[in-house]
Amino acid sequence: MGDGDGWADCDLGHTHWGRFGAAGLLAYHRDADGQVWVLLQQRAWWGLGGGTWGMFGGALHSHEDAVTGALRETSEECTLDVTAVNVHGTTVDDHGGWSYTSLTGSLPELLPVEPASRETRRAEWVRVEEVTDRKLFAPFARSWPGLRDAMKSVVLVVDAANVVGARADGWWKDRAGANARLRDDLKGLDTGVRGLPGGLVPFDSCFPEVVLVVEGAARRVADEPVEGVRVVAAPGSGDDQIVDLVRDAGPDTVPLVVTADRELRARCEAAGAAVTGPRWLLDCI
Repeated sequence: MGDGDGWADCDLGHTHWGRFGAAGLLAYHRDADGQVWVLLQQRAWWGLGGGTWGMFGGALHSHEDAVTGALRETSEECTLDVTAVNVHGTTVDDHGGWSYTSLTGSLPELLPVEPASRETRRAEWVRVEEVTDRKLFAPFARSWPGLRDAMKSVVLVVDAANVVGARADGWWKDRAGANARLRDDLKGLDTGVRGLPGGLVPFDSCFPEVVLVVEGAARRVADEPVEGVRVVAAPGSGDDQIVDLVRDAGPDTVPLVVTADRELRARCEAAGAAVTGPRWLLDCI
């Protein structure tokens, strides 16, 4: 039993389980035929919302963040290997003094999942269009429309040459060194990005795949990998490489390109990407 187990009151006059708030995981998978599956838990008959369906989750411990808590609760309630989850973002239902954080993440394959605690009656992969056919746990039913829109990943494609040019750190003396510093700074985004431009995906906090595209004299930066940042050395034009990355994005992936180059912006938007300027990124790091 964790120190978060217990009831808490919120500013809206409700009573909730979880002294320090609660969190859960909405896990999904798109199969080779394009079908999207969502992992649902049927709650035990004896508990709150007994017999209804929703996401795995529960009370947070005092010392843990919502992502850690959502994954821990899921691993305690079912047999899903949570290390296989690609974490994409969180949305927060804030009641004032108490909140529930929904973590959205995808899985590369449809893994078999079984109940692992007495709180879980059944665990089942459900077709996304059939989720509302189930009798849903009331809080999950209210949040489902927004969560369905959040079943996406964001890939942040950074035009290194353009962003480096927006920083006064001596890039004109050492282009490769300036690109390497930007690469290292981007590593800090693994703690989450808040405030996606234009409400791109309804996340309060996003955990994007970060791709840094380097060209010319900076290509050697790709030979020094950093965990959490994929560095792509453009064989020719960096702009062409960026557009190719946008076109190769999967159906559940939202590309966000960082550049101030007007021509590249137009090409990326025509290929289906959102575009923001270097200032947004520099404010994030």
